[in-house]
Amino acid sequence: MSNIATWPQTPGTLAMEAIETDDDLVNALRSGIVDERFVTNGRVLPERILASKLMVSRFRLRRALDVLEDDGAIFRRRGQGTFAAPPPAVESGNFRILARRVTPQDVMEARLEVEPALAALAAQRASRDEIKMLDRLTRATFEASDTAGYDIADDVFHYKIAELAHNPLFLTIYQSISTVRKHADWTSRRHETYSKKMIEQLVRQHEDLFRSIAARDPRAAAETMEKHLITVSNAMLRGRTYGQAAGG
Repeated sequence: MSNIATWPQTPGTLAMEAIETDDDLVNALRSGIVDERFVTNGRVLPERILASKLMVSRFRLRRALDVLEDDGAIFRRRGQGTFAAPPPAVESGNFRILARRVTPQDVMEARLEVEPALAALAAQRASRDEIKMLDRLTRATFEASDTAGYDIADDVFHYKIAELAHNPLFLTIYQSISTVRKHADWTSRRHETYSKKMIEQLVRQHEDLFRSIAARDPRAAAETMEKHLITVSNAMLRGRTYGQAAGG
């Protein structure tokens, strides 16, 4: 991760000339977030620092950040800051101890209870603009060039579905599960089990899930999410018939 101290204190002439339109500013921000020049420890640099580096007003910067948030490229959380990836649960450090005791099956049991319900609520509550954003995020999962890129796109896709449920308590529960999973030592197993063929299958399921949510079909959305998570579980647990064990 880049550190603020590694940045030059004043942008060069080239940066000033490049940022003429609002689109230029959005693209400059997006580029700096992707390559982590504008990110430290997972958080986007504070607005005052970004505005200074890009030599724009904070009002104009906020408008550009609004565009990135609408695109699903950044995540703002009051009291936590702006993140380049789905933000962790509040007091996420406390989940490290829990993560040592949690197994992949524990996580999948929780996900299978929570995420189908989130998908159903998203189908009922997402706005038209949010559906358009989810469409872009769905496409991002099959445009990823490697497993690492897919992991990022997949995390954003599932997090946004949780957001579109518009239930802050459910979202907090989802964030807690996700934070525990990221702290767990076995998380790297996903890289070991996700072949190109497996990713292609998961991406097709993402598309099916998106279509169910866009069609405002909560039952289909819940069922498709459950099917998707069982596929993930079978890969993580090496073929175990998890759906039956979970009553799915």
